Amino acid sequence: MEESARKLLSEEDDNLPLIKRVWKECKVMWIVAAPAIFTRASTFGINVTSQAFVGHIGSKELAAFALVFTVLIRFANGILFGMASALSTLCGQAYGARRYGMMGVYLQRSWIVLYLTCFLLLPLFFFTTPIMKMLGQDESIADVAGTISLWSIAVIFAYVLSFTFQTFLQSQSKNVVISFLAAFSIAIHISLSWLLTIKYKLGIPGAMISTILAYWIPNIGQFMFVTCGWCPETWNGFSFLAFKDLWPVVKLSLSSGAMLCLELWYNTVLVLLTGSMKNAEVEIDALSICLNINGWEMMISFGFLAAASVRVSNELGRGSAKAAKLSIAVTVMTSFTIGFLLFLFFLFYRERLAYIFTANEQVAAVVGDLSPLLAFSILLNSVQPVLSGVAVGAGWQSVVAYVNIGCYYIIGIPVGVALSNILHLQVKGIWIGMLFGTLVQTIVLTIITYKTDWDEQVVLARRRVNKFSVDVEETDMRSEGDN
Repeated sequence: MEESARKLLSEEDDNLPLIKRVWKECKVMWIVAAPAIFTRASTFGINVTSQAFVGHIGSKELAAFALVFTVLIRFANGILFGMASALSTLCGQAYGARRYGMMGVYLQRSWIVLYLTCFLLLPLFFFTTPIMKMLGQDESIADVAGTISLWSIAVIFAYVLSFTFQTFLQSQSKNVVISFLAAFSIAIHISLSWLLTIKYKLGIPGAMISTILAYWIPNIGQFMFVTCGWCPETWNGFSFLAFKDLWPVVKLSLSSGAMLCLELWYNTVLVLLTGSMKNAEVEIDALSICLNINGWEMMISFGFLAAASVRVSNELGRGSAKAAKLSIAVTVMTSFTIGFLLFLFFLFYRERLAYIFTANEQVAAVVGDLSPLLAFSILLNSVQPVLSGVAVGAGWQSVVAYVNIGCYYIIGIPVGVALSNILHLQVKGIWIGMLFGTLVQTIVLTIITYKTDWDEQVVLARRRVNKFSVDVEETDMRSEGDN
């Protein structure tokens, strides 16, 4: 009876006039996208705030902090964020199919897989100092980096709850609480950072205590929200089923991790390659300004990535291929429109933007020279992450991982190195090559998305949902019988 009612409701939605369907989809999309953008911007702001206050402690501490958070934390973030995106596929499709009881089990399975991954990453944080010295870093900076990396262990463990709770709640469009907690966290972080580093001058321990609390406060709030009655349909308590059928979750998590890691580490390669050039200090300063701007803009793109993932997975789980395609079109066009406006802004303001970050005219001139590339990066970033979100929603992580390897690391980086060294374009050559790789990847993902049989994806989504539903439903029935 319920299944017939759902089909009828789906048909009624699909038969609405196009303008009404687009308007309805826009409203639903922004319910996910707006809080996701705000939350990611706030989280990005935690690291920026921490770095600003560490800069007041000393230049050695600032260099060590930047080293740890640019290399180690970004490395761990890429792995954990990527693996957590598997939960978006599972929870989004289960919610669309109204198999609500499965979502809490998926959440717990994801915790098990991600926390095991954290333990595997611990040696990097325990042995940061010798690793950095082996890589040729200054010994005094490497020693401070070793101290900061030990404090940072609490941050990577916080990532697990943060990424999984956000995904779990976003799949149900319960995003407001995430945004509220993110705003509260960044406000506390700014105040506490000033108190501990400026007023009481506690140095690195003060800055790291504030940073750790900024990551854990939202987690505590989200844990209480999920487990204390605000998600009655999707959270039925802790279950031993979380330890059953873990291998399919591990495989999907590994595919998701590979897919998003390859994307998140791409810009890191750009910085590393720039460090070996002539006049590297000016080049890196200018590039860091451009990447800082690009980083803030990427928070918008990641918000639309989340929206695309949730909307596509929900509609596939609901059984509506037509609605899934509409979700893709609306999300891509909305993100592209915002990206195009930002493209025009950064194309015309050029070096004037640099003076917000520096008074060095030489650095500002290089920023002005790089601004067209920054503008094109922003334009591509308005489409490519959305298509990655579509892949997450549909469960294509393995396919996209191979696409990323080919486009980024077989095409983009070699072309960039060739343009830089053979044609002597320096940092511009590397960036052009990497943009070319991103462009090829965007074209390939667009073709894949366009050519996909979405009716078949509905069938695959239903198989994925049904694969684990029997155990959960049997357990629920036994629990009801015992009561």
